Amino acid sequence: MASVVLLPVPAAADTTLDPAVSRTRFSDLTFILQSSRPGLWLTTIWFYMLPLGRMHVFANGAFWLGVAYVCFPLGLLLYGWNDYVDFETDQLNPRKGSFLFGARGSREQLRKLPAIIAMVQAPFVIAFCYLRGWHMLLWFGGTVAAAAIYNWPRYGFKARPPLEIVNQAGYLLVFLLSSWLNRAPQLSLAAMAFGAMFAMHSHIFGEIMDLEPDRDTGRSTTAVVIGRVRAKLLISAFLAAESALVFFSFHAPVMSGFLLASCLWFLADVTFFWSARPYSTMQMRLAMVAWNAIAVSSMPWIWSQASLTALR
Repeated sequence: MASVVLLPVPAAADTTLDPAVSRTRFSDLTFILQSSRPGLWLTTIWFYMLPLGRMHVFANGAFWLGVAYVCFPLGLLLYGWNDYVDFETDQLNPRKGSFLFGARGSREQLRKLPAIIAMVQAPFVIAFCYLRGWHMLLWFGGTVAAAAIYNWPRYGFKARPPLEIVNQAGYLLVFLLSSWLNRAPQLSLAAMAFGAMFAMHSHIFGEIMDLEPDRDTGRSTTAVVIGRVRAKLLISAFLAAESALVFFSFHAPVMSGFLLASCLWFLADVTFFWSARPYSTMQMRLAMVAWNAIAVSSMPWIWSQASLTALR
């Protein structure tokens, strides 16, 4: 075996980063990635796929560019902006500081975040306009407007229940992006109504998990105003309406049955399990992991069935 001779490196040639600098850079990168909420990427991809049932788009570069955008860049725009204005609340939130639920940044990290968000959006603005035309600027403008309406200090919908729930209809812009990028027909009004209600009930569930930190910092949300039990019943009502809409408008019994089972689960939660008690951090993490597993496993089926692309 050949011997290895280790030569001393002159001090002037030492390019090793200072450990404190390395840790700072790593923590900054971690913060930026967490701000995009990787735990919600699969949900956004699920929305992106809904208009594309049975369309053979997988060899299309525009399709994959859209998939990439609705993960990190769009997440950073929507949720990074949210983290930027939620510093006080996030310091008290045990969910924060994770890849599932979002970042808990320092004031210095948050100060730099708006410029980073803008830099990340820029190449996609150029690429989308190049591929599909300048009307893509309307999509970016609408998305920024929806995020601003929600997050704007003092006047935003974030702390104006129930407007913060209504604002979640902005996620329908993901349907529009998918249709424009992939030259797919727009979804029907019934499918749009399903998407809006799905986004709204998901947001209420997030408010239930954040109820204590929101209340302790004086932030008003629908869950804070009506309480945990009524908020769960509201989720059940949304899920029941979604189940009926999917069954009668699209005759999709499997999807409708899953939504109905979810409705019954929240009723059981209120009646037999947690009721008004908060979930533990571990339970919240398990719920998010379970939903991501459902999202990724159901996407091929949703695509193959084209469940929401045609009224029946």
